Amino acid sequence: MGKNNISRFIKRTYFRFTGYSYTNLGRLFLRLFVGIMLMQFGVRQIAHFYELNTVFPSVLGLDSEASLITMTVIEIVCSIFIMFGFLTRFMTIPPIVSMIVAEYYLLHDFVSEASYSLDWQQQGYLPIMFLGIYFFILLVGPGKISVDYFLSLHIIHSENKSEGELEEV
Repeated sequence: MGKNNISRFIKRTYFRFTGYSYTNLGRLFLRLFVGIMLMQFGVRQIAHFYELNTVFPSVLGLDSEASLITMTVIEIVCSIFIMFGFLTRFMTIPPIVSMIVAEYYLLHDFVSEASYSLDWQQQGYLPIMFLGIYFFILLVGPGKISVDYFLSLHIIHSENKSEGELEEV
């Protein structure tokens, strides 16, 4: 009898770790994680604004100060929206563009060096990591633990439609 209980416990534990899918919780975690990680750059830029506004690179025809303000707004506003899961897919686009620009400027300094000389400790990999996370969020959406999902439910119920018409958000 004791051996049977142990066997049942092992099977039940195995299925909990391998059979269950926590995709919505995982999406929430990823949204919160990437939002906090990007937001901390924006907060640092606000704290050191007067030191950075003259050395920040000019991007897309904007002067250094305007580029810094634009980047800071993207980092703060988009992070908040993504963390709450509001307009999530739309709000991933500005950080994706800004990470592409950041990667260009980081690698632009390494033009004379071979690209294989970059190692994991240099900042060149940070925008690529953010790009991967934002692209994933853009593809899979915010999940059911988000403002987007609850607004979608509200719209569907107000139009007297069934929740079956709402596929995975």
